[in-house]
Amino acid sequence: MAVGTKSEINERIENVLNTVKTKNPGEKEFHQAVEEVLFTLTPALEKHPEYLKAKILERLVEPERVIMFRVTWQDDKNETHVNKGFRVQFNSAIGPYKGGLRFHPSVNLSILKFLGFEQIFKNSLTTLPMGGGKGGSDFDPKGKSDNEIMRFCQAFMSELYRHIGPNTDVPAGDIGVGGREIGYLFGQYKKIVNEFTGVLTGKGITWGGSLVRPEATGFGVVYFTQEMLRTKGTDLRGKRVAISGFGNVAWGAALKASELGAKVVTISGPDGFILDEDGISGEKVDYLLKVRASGRDEVKMYAEKYTNAKFFAGKKPWGVKVDVAIPCATQNELDENDAKELVKNGCICLCEAANMPCTPAAIEVFKSAKILYAPGKAANAGGVATSGLEMSQNSIRMSWSREEVDNHLRNIMVNIHNTCLRASDEYGVKGDYMVGANIAGFLKVADAMMAQGMM
Repeated sequence: MAVGTKSEINERIENVLNTVKTKNPGEKEFHQAVEEVLFTLTPALEKHPEYLKAKILERLVEPERVIMFRVTWQDDKNETHVNKGFRVQFNSAIGPYKGGLRFHPSVNLSILKFLGFEQIFKNSLTTLPMGGGKGGSDFDPKGKSDNEIMRFCQAFMSELYRHIGPNTDVPAGDIGVGGREIGYLFGQYKKIVNEFTGVLTGKGITWGGSLVRPEATGFGVVYFTQEMLRTKGTDLRGKRVAISGFGNVAWGAALKASELGAKVVTISGPDGFILDEDGISGEKVDYLLKVRASGRDEVKMYAEKYTNAKFFAGKKPWGVKVDVAIPCATQNELDENDAKELVKNGCICLCEAANMPCTPAAIEVFKSAKILYAPGKAANAGGVATSGLEMSQNSIRMSWSREEVDNHLRNIMVNIHNTCLRASDEYGVKGDYMVGANIAGFLKVADAMMAQGMM
């Protein structure tokens, strides 16, 4: 069927979305991610009807491969446990699959498909040759001993190793998968295949890792925020910043925001949030990381140590008066009411550091209020970009200095910001970072898919 007018294109998009929902029932996170992207692509599809003829949309929303497997492991009492393992290899049009592994009880196929789908566009925006993928398990590392985590990682990799490789699929860390887990996973891969290769990123510095990798997502989102503010003739100096979460992403964001002259006043966890009017920087950020590393998923200890800070149990930080908000925790953590509170309190910029942390209704609030808003697929690309830099260092058997990596990262984030803006201008939605990011990421992948024929 010929498709040309805007209404015909939107009807086609609606049909694709309905098919996704029918074929993937109950996968609400995946549905949300697909809907958010597809309906922003109309201007690009009007200019490129060849994508519709080649069924690029239909191919794009279907993973190239979904791998599901059983993970059987023993705890320290010799009790046997069974978990589910996944790897969603979504799209390899522009390079080997690239995306993190998440170990968390909430992990299911819907969440991993949403993350893998988002990863396609995020990786495309970095300009590095990386496709989109995601994986993980419903295993909960919390409360487990090092030996238990090692045994689980070894069991997980004993199945996954068949499906990954430096030119096939290069996983990284994500929630629940840090340096310790990457070490155990890499050790098992190396033992099985008898090869020392850059098959995982987030490795230790002494065995192929990259400096700045733990902080990279947070650093990158702050660089992106700085560029957004500059479009309005200002920057981060003197700005009050609300951050959620207190893992590596929040750590990196707090460090870099403070370095650029902002005052970070909130941090949060599952138990509530901290408000520190003196600013959260330096040893205070490091202290939170130590709390997290100890296995305690709580921020209330911060207020016990730094008595000028206030702890708000069971609350989110979005009601505090701030200039900039950076959600760093998890998907859909910021809803319509939170967005209205931020706007009412004078927030001028929201930059997503987590993946899809804002609900669709919250995004509409920000757009209606005309405040600066950037989606995670663009703003939080610093993590995967630095993973790509780690892959490059592994390929040439070299290590770059902290300054070199940070400079590369900053340049990549500035380029992503400018790419999103240019695409928004070119396709008639000036200043809309979400549409600009989706279109710019899509065009590169669609062109590669067209060039490679039916795949």
